[in-house]
Amino acid sequence: MGEMVENRIFSKIFMWMFIGLMVTFGVGYYVSSNETMVENIFGGMYYIIWIVELLVVIILSARIRKMSSMTAKVLFLLYSGLTGLTFSSIFIIFKLSSIMFVFAVTGLICLIFGLIGYYTKMDLTKLGTYLFMALIGIILISIINIFVGSESLDFGLCILSIIVFVGFMAYDINMIKKGMYGIDTEENLAIYGAFQLYIDFINIFIRLIQLFGNRRD
Repeated sequence: MGEMVENRIFSKIFMWMFIGLMVTFGVGYYVSSNETMVENIFGGMYYIIWIVELLVVIILSARIRKMSSMTAKVLFLLYSGLTGLTFSSIFIIFKLSSIMFVFAVTGLICLIFGLIGYYTKMDLTKLGTYLFMALIGIILISIINIFVGSESLDFGLCILSIIVFVGFMAYDINMIKKGMYGIDTEENLAIYGAFQLYIDFINIFIRLIQLFGNRRD
């Protein structure tokens, strides 16, 4: 990947990542101000939204190399919007100033570790396997903790999740730079890269707001 092409692709990646985040936070803020929508989403539609989100992830991951760039963009924006629906709970629970502060902190963390992933000479290929295994462990323990209800365990899982997704941020950028995703179309690579980094950002943000967010009275 030439330097000019690489710079162009990363510019598109971060542009689409930013657009996705703005869609998510915009939808979340709008929905939080509509009591009827909040009741509908969390009263019965939540699991439907979650299933559709999962389907979009599967389709994007499996078909990104063959689908048109327009389809990829639509699916990415759809996923961002669906995430915004469930994100409305954050705007209900936490103060807006706190959300904005944690958003900025998350952006700074992602920038730092994104640069590490971009400039490192280390081979991060194997890191993805370890991060994925750690993520599976976190998910399984989180499910168990639903029944246990341990606050200290929940705190530990938040910290571990931040470490894992910070690692994914560096790993994903490194993979994109090395062309390891095997996506030939520039537009589709930009969308898929933005999608990966978007997921990393959202997960880091959620854990940070859980740990440091100021709740509404």
